[in-house]
Amino acid sequence: MTANNRHVVIVGGGYAGARLARELDADSDVTLIDLKEAFFHRVASLRASADADWTHAPFIPYDSLLTHGRVVRNKAVGIDVEQRRLILATGHRVPYDVLVVATGADYQEPARFTGHTVAEAAASFRGHQRRIADARSLLVIGGGPSGVELAAEVRLANPRATVILAHSGRHLLSHHGTGRMGRQARSWLERHDVKVLLDTSVSSAGGVGTGLRDQTGHALGADVVFWTTGTTPNTLWLRLAGRGDWLDEPGHIKVDEHLRVVGRRDIFAIGDVNDVSEAKLSPTAVAQGEATAHNIRAYLGHGKHGHLPRPYKPAPVRVFSVPFGPDGGTTLLPALGRDVLVLGNRATSALKSRHLGIPIMEKLLGRPRP
Repeated sequence: MTANNRHVVIVGGGYAGARLARELDADSDVTLIDLKEAFFHRVASLRASADADWTHAPFIPYDSLLTHGRVVRNKAVGIDVEQRRLILATGHRVPYDVLVVATGADYQEPARFTGHTVAEAAASFRGHQRRIADARSLLVIGGGPSGVELAAEVRLANPRATVILAHSGRHLLSHHGTGRMGRQARSWLERHDVKVLLDTSVSSAGGVGTGLRDQTGHALGADVVFWTTGTTPNTLWLRLAGRGDWLDEPGHIKVDEHLRVVGRRDIFAIGDVNDVSEAKLSPTAVAQGEATAHNIRAYLGHGKHGHLPRPYKPAPVRVFSVPFGPDGGTTLLPALGRDVLVLGNRATSALKSRHLGIPIMEKLLGRPRP
């Protein structure tokens, strides 16, 4: 039994939701709701789309996450704020004392959990692997972290193919890193015979993947095309449920300094789904989950350090790595006395590229190590 029978319902079992659920498991009656049958470690998805040995690496079972609470496979479709009930697609109404929306963001293929089961998602990855292996030419559109990482992975998976990375900015990683990170990325890619096109905006006249042209009208053709140009917050269900006033124009949930939905003391929104102005990274989502655990304990009156919530302070810089396959990459590292340090291939390989954070996530989800 839990130490407190107050019911905390968390919608979304990604980085933020899973961390929060585990933090509160001993204090509250926790229900985590997610339609996927396993945790999806998106950080490993790009390699899984290109390397058959990594096909199942992104999937970590939820079975060890909670000792007292429960994980329910279902989909939220509405919220009755007066009766404090979450409405599920099956028609069930789940009562809550605190509700947390952690539904994350929708990513473009291949960084997506396709379907609802591990078998369906793994089949999608195997399809990408076959397409990449058979391609004579591959085009990746978008030079942010996902685009750079995917371009490196497809190059290593298919050394014979022509690989092009097209980016609308003047530098790679221009919105996420430093100039030095972008230069390191470009240097690695060009050394491995990836053609990097900067200041290149790509449009599709005939739908995604067909009729591709740059801003001058020049045709860009490839056997396989991947778009890595951004994400969309998973909040359409809230808009359809009549909660559009909770959202800003791009669709993020508006939250206050304590990560509560504006105007609601008993509903929080954490991770990629909210409008907090900081980089949408997995460490950010985990940090928001930890901060929200304190504030929920304070709201429910069983905090260990008093009953006052703490404002969440966005981090101006977090450790941020972009792998170039298992043996390369670039890392942004906060440093005392100066803005940042930028580390290269060897350090990034040890920090992330070789294992892609899987041991860390298995520990977060309570999975026993072999």
